[in-house]
Amino acid sequence: MTKMQQTPNQTKVETHAGNAAPTSTLRQASSTSTPGADNSSIAMQQAPQGGTNWMDWFNGAPANNAPNQAGNPQSPADSSQFAQQVLQLVNQERTKAGLQSLSMNDSLSNMAMTKAQDMYNNNYFDHQSPTYGSPFDMMSAFGITYNTAGENIAKGQTSPMEVMNQWMNSPGHRANILNSSFTQIGIAYYNSEWVQEFIG
Repeated sequence: MTKMQQTPNQTKVETHAGNAAPTSTLRQASSTSTPGADNSSIAMQQAPQGGTNWMDWFNGAPANNAPNQAGNPQSPADSSQFAQQVLQLVNQERTKAGLQSLSMNDSLSNMAMTKAQDMYNNNYFDHQSPTYGSPFDMMSAFGITYNTAGENIAKGQTSPMEVMNQWMNSPGHRANILNSSFTQIGIAYYNSEWVQEFIG
């Protein structure tokens, strides 16, 4: 039985975007795992405050893509449509890089939705869930097997284009999206929580 290793290249970025919406905190994090040697801890790094560098492209989103506010539940159609749009954007980026497209995996998407709901319901933002443990513990619990795996999470973005732009402008997230070892993806959006699960 092999141990799962979480590589220390995980990043966690938090930036505040002007006076956008009340949920303007934009966050993202990525993590990868491959079976192998000793487990290592997840390293986290916070971006310097005040800089806009990778946020320069941000110019807001249409009102109909605004996050749900005042506790209004999202429509299930939002989640499904957003997941399909993210899949298309991921595969566009992979095609540009000369990589094979990822296929949507229903089990991974179910797990991704569970993770997104867990982050929202328990008010945390981290790969390590107080309910389920690491993403790789969750994969095991959901009966998902893999040779290599990764997770990208984000919070506060209002559209698939916005979250993908931020993920692609972050080295750790971009590395997961463009990892040639990955063949399948699960995607979820729940009340401004975004989750991508990757396996290969």
